[in-house]
Amino acid sequence: MKTQHTLFTLFFFLFSFTAFAQTARIQGVILDENNKPVENVNVTFSNGFTASDKNGYYVLYVPANENVTIVFSHINLKKATQVVNLNTNENFEFNPILKSNAEQLSDVVINTKSRKRSQGLENIDPATIRKNPSANPGVESILKTFAGVSGNNELSSQYNVRGGNYDENLVYVNEIEVYRPFLIRSGQQEGLSFTNTDMVENVDFSAGGFQAKYGDKLSSVLDITYRIPKGFGASAEASFLGGSVAVEAVSPNQKWTNITGIRYRDNSLLVNSQETESNFRPSFADVQTYFTYTPSTKWQWSFLGNVSQNKYSYEPLSRQTNFGTISDPIALLVVYDGKEKDEYRTFFGAFKSVYQANENNTFKFIGSAYHTTEQEYFDIFAQYRLGEVNTSIGSDDFGNVDFSEGIGSQLNHARNDLDALIVNAEVKGVHQIEKNTIEWGFKYTREDIRDRIVEWEVIDSAGFSLNPPKFELPVNEQPYNPYVGPLVPYQNVRATNYVKIDRLSGYMQWSRKDEIGDHEVWYNAGVRAHNWQVSGDDLTGKSQTTFSPRASIAIKPDWDKDMVFRLSGGLYHQPPFYRELRDMNGAVNPDVKAQQSFHIVLSNDYSFKMWDRPFKLVSEAYYKSLTDVNPYTLENVRIRYAANNNAKAFAQGLDLRLNGEFVPGTESWLSFGYMKTEENIDNKGFIARPTDQRLKFGILFQDYMPNIPSVKLYLNLVYNTGLPGGSPSYADPYAYQLRLRDYRRADVGFSYVLTDNNAKRPEGHWLKRFKDLSFGFEIFNLFDNQNAITNTWVRDVYSKNQYGVPNYLTTRVFNLKLSARL
Repeated sequence: MKTQHTLFTLFFFLFSFTAFAQTARIQGVILDENNKPVENVNVTFSNGFTASDKNGYYVLYVPANENVTIVFSHINLKKATQVVNLNTNENFEFNPILKSNAEQLSDVVINTKSRKRSQGLENIDPATIRKNPSANPGVESILKTFAGVSGNNELSSQYNVRGGNYDENLVYVNEIEVYRPFLIRSGQQEGLSFTNTDMVENVDFSAGGFQAKYGDKLSSVLDITYRIPKGFGASAEASFLGGSVAVEAVSPNQKWTNITGIRYRDNSLLVNSQETESNFRPSFADVQTYFTYTPSTKWQWSFLGNVSQNKYSYEPLSRQTNFGTISDPIALLVVYDGKEKDEYRTFFGAFKSVYQANENNTFKFIGSAYHTTEQEYFDIFAQYRLGEVNTSIGSDDFGNVDFSEGIGSQLNHARNDLDALIVNAEVKGVHQIEKNTIEWGFKYTREDIRDRIVEWEVIDSAGFSLNPPKFELPVNEQPYNPYVGPLVPYQNVRATNYVKIDRLSGYMQWSRKDEIGDHEVWYNAGVRAHNWQVSGDDLTGKSQTTFSPRASIAIKPDWDKDMVFRLSGGLYHQPPFYRELRDMNGAVNPDVKAQQSFHIVLSNDYSFKMWDRPFKLVSEAYYKSLTDVNPYTLENVRIRYAANNNAKAFAQGLDLRLNGEFVPGTESWLSFGYMKTEENIDNKGFIARPTDQRLKFGILFQDYMPNIPSVKLYLNLVYNTGLPGGSPSYADPYAYQLRLRDYRRADVGFSYVLTDNNAKRPEGHWLKRFKDLSFGFEIFNLFDNQNAITNTWVRDVYSKNQYGVPNYLTTRVFNLKLSARL
């Protein structure tokens, strides 16, 4: 399908990258008593130094997670001091005023950790993200170890949070919302997540109860900030799964910066470990760049661009899956003919301008465009036989099928095309009035989507065609009686949709930090509004508007124990995106209403010392009451909506997470989650939702060998109880409530860091050129657990029995990795 829209041309130059370190960045403009910039101010701390330029601007990198005293001194002015305590990779702005008549001494510690604790945000160290061993590395693999966050497919970067689905999570990069492909139906087709971890400076995550300034989704917020370079650097990584290169640079006058990353991914190592033998030729690649231009102390301009191309070429050959019990083993043997050819191309560009009128008033202007063209073409013919397995150990046919209980074939066909253009324009403001902070924003969005879906499936068993389960057709009693009804496909979806959606949304919120006696208190209250209308060929939807008030309060008592208590909640609406408007048959319902959730979260954040090392225990209890729910089915990673607000639901649970230095100098955590979510469709009664995952355990553990500290170990372990996804996607959920088996997975990585002893090496040594150089060895699915994502349903025409044959995910896989950073 051809697009009529011409977007933009991306220019890439000044390639650069810098190693992640346990540091933070403080920057700002130094002024005198007349609010004029001061040049040549020395900005120092015990191990660092910089000076302000002619505009009074300075940048200083300081150690993270510790109190650092910064001294501002000038020959004609009195010096000033400030104590800061910042998170790893945090970017903090501080604009001091130097006076001529008195020395300034600050006894206030700037500690942004308290602010994030009050907002219910969890900060993730980018260095931990890069080191985490995972079949699909990135921010999402780290999130899946958190309580309340689930993902039962290591080939997918998608995740669900506290009973929500994949479409209910907000993802921002530099305050710009990013999107995922529309037509993806299998995790192995996804390729690369949008976020390039080589470019990340800061990651914050909220699993619920977030503020009004974040958008209109029901479940979570992932807020990512890309790094502004401080100098030239480069990095590269290569493994059996692909590679990446990133470089960064800064202009001599410090006004221009750029960081650019190129990634390539090949999942054939993982997919070839599955039971289906195939010819698999994937190609996933993207280029991402981030420019900043700071012409003055008041203005900063930036551009974020991304071009990605995912090609998925798949030709299955054969498959054998053994299932059943020890006493009654069964095998499914399949021979395939045909292939699948999918392609997803996306172009994304965003301009952002920040204008700081003064130290109390900031304005932001953001414009972005996202364009995707997607195709999904396949014709796959499968001939199967279902039989009993020979279990006689001494037999020559041990493990082979002795007797076939059922034979049949299946033909799947698709010619699906989608072309989508999404354009956004947004303005924001932040105002500081004494202890109060006022934030507001308005955003216009235009979505133009052209979609053609043509897919059908024909199934026969022992030569007899199977009728679809949801149509009133004559009873098929073959082979005992002849069938006289019409021959129709088992599934058949055909539709062409041209849809436009215009949206206008905005928010306003108030925040304040105060004291009640000796106790610190944070207040936040705000409201969001969202208006939208759907139109298109033969479509005229009514204009709809939602209002979402939200509030929170956090208290840090003046106790010996370092605790923060937080209560947050409000109304959360999710106005329908295109996929939520399209029903099971491909037709668009323009009047689908926004799903609504009343959300309340009670949390406790307890920081303490154990073994003379820092630890933190975060506990959150939550309840969500949902109305106007749009029911859906979940098959692998494809979501198919009913496009009807005919259900209500709830989700409730408890999340616990303990993190800290279990091993000195490293951060690890343990998490536990309990969650129950059910829905009531058409008042038939409450049943489990497709994401009802009762128990969750997650571990991320870092260690090193005491005698060889250059050898590091990273362990990622996840256990989730089974999802209710074992029944056919077309089945009535009230008739089938089968669950998949529990998901158990452990990935481990070993790394030998050659640069660990660089401090002891003489100048001129070749390793001194590197900030990091390491060799890694990874084992995915360490214990070779058989995890299933769906079931293939096979019917025995004679007995009328149906067998759910598990579709297993990847087995144990080994990987080698080389990383280098200058």
